[in-house]
Amino acid sequence: MSGTTLRQLLHAIGDPLLDLHPADAGLDATVSGITILDPDDELGSYPEELVLVIGARGREAIRYVRAAARRGATAAAVKVDPAQQQASGNSSELRTAAAEAGIALLAVRPDVRWDQLETLMREVLGAAAIEGEEGTDDLFSLAQTLAVLTAGSVTIEDAGNRVLAYSRSDDEVDELRRLSILGWEGPEQYLAKLREWGVFQRLRVGEEVVRIAERPDFGIRRRLAIGIRAGTQHLGTIWVQEGREPIAERAESALLGAARVAATHLLRQRNEAVPGRRSRQDLASGLLDGRISPDLVAGNLGLDPARPVAVIAFDARPGGDGSATELNRAELVNAVSVQVTSFRRAALVTTVGSRVYALLPDVPARAEQQLRSLAEEIVRVLWRRVRVRVRAGIGSPLPGLAQVGRVRGEADRVVDAMGRKGKSHQGDDQQGSDPDVATIADLRAEVLLSETLAMLEGNPDLRDPAVAALGTYDGNHGTELSASLLAFLDSMGDVRGAATALHVHPNTLRHRIRRATAVSGIDLDDPRARLLTHLQLVLATRAPE
Repeated sequence: MSGTTLRQLLHAIGDPLLDLHPADAGLDATVSGITILDPDDELGSYPEELVLVIGARGREAIRYVRAAARRGATAAAVKVDPAQQQASGNSSELRTAAAEAGIALLAVRPDVRWDQLETLMREVLGAAAIEGEEGTDDLFSLAQTLAVLTAGSVTIEDAGNRVLAYSRSDDEVDELRRLSILGWEGPEQYLAKLREWGVFQRLRVGEEVVRIAERPDFGIRRRLAIGIRAGTQHLGTIWVQEGREPIAERAESALLGAARVAATHLLRQRNEAVPGRRSRQDLASGLLDGRISPDLVAGNLGLDPARPVAVIAFDARPGGDGSATELNRAELVNAVSVQVTSFRRAALVTTVGSRVYALLPDVPARAEQQLRSLAEEIVRVLWRRVRVRVRAGIGSPLPGLAQVGRVRGEADRVVDAMGRKGKSHQGDDQQGSDPDVATIADLRAEVLLSETLAMLEGNPDLRDPAVAALGTYDGNHGTELSASLLAFLDSMGDVRGAATALHVHPNTLRHRIRRATAVSGIDLDDPRARLLTHLQLVLATRAPE
């Protein structure tokens, strides 16, 4: 078993089942297995294991926590009584003992059943062994992403109403959600009411989002729900509970996309033992980078290889306004997946390098505005909900999956151009005005300029030595002739405008221009020489990417 990390376990399980107090090794410490330790058991060896200390609570478990640490365990899970839990500051005996022993402590809620917690943890570890680090907690990550998009608390259940995953939340949780998670499934009394109201029947017959009104008599808040389906087969249900703030305006669209993404996860889990079967993400990334043929992708996913395809490239960048919140790559994939899958069921989402790509099959050639609106909504939601800034470059739809490489290249060039222009996010949420979404038509001049400069940079023999001589002169004499000449050319020969930009007198600029031509021999009366000089000065002053 390859194992996972404490960070992934906490992300997948966490509240309301347990609190994690890491040791010096931090959240990236590896957990490769689970062992149950009963006070009556003989002690064994627990290398990189999570030890569930049953039969002893709070300070009574200190000796077993220390013993697990001595025998190589990464973490120990101990039930903590509510009174002790509320007083568990740095002076807590159990936490202090765990910290001194160098072992992470998982403080488990007293009403959590050990068998349920063990099953859940083993499923997370099992997923890690099958899929690797990025796929350890797909459904939990999807639930967390959907919670962000809907402003609610999310639970994902299978067809038997067994809880598969849920979002972590500091929001107000009603009795149904609490009992569902702690009891591993919805309480029967309320499930009976849902059957009586016809909710389950509606969830099993289509992609309808079902609205469930608040029921104070049951201690139940307002909910949205949708069935998870593959064709006519019902695979499960996604529930969104309203918290302190109302459910987001576009929550129903996000639910539709999340249900389609969840269906692919559940089907993959069923089929993961089939030899030679490729995941949708692997097919998409292989198509993008040319490793997998379009016909193979079309055959595996039932797509028409002759239909038009579009690509949107998403590139996350650091948050601002004092916010330290960032989505990791898996969460960004989920956010994009939920939105684009609601737009096109057959959409594919994958990562190549640091970027996330959405492949949208069967998109009409004149769908630019639809694609722009979709990308703007994704960028806007990520910024508004979690203060994560994302640039989105839209590649023009072209006929046939064989054109995906060209479309991706265009989307990449747009994102690169946006980064070079350094457009700042204005916090403007008005439709169509988001500065972080663009097409090639928006930035064609910047894209062509960048590619021209790249060609010049890669071919020094094409450059005019006179421009290089001017830069050498500046370096040797502490002058600013190159910057002054660039400002003059940028302003198309408008001396007063260029002087204002440089904060110098026009006569000073005129003197510098004359000096620059004398030093370098550049002929500013020749339009072609002016163009080449201008390009080389831009290349010399452009910040490295």
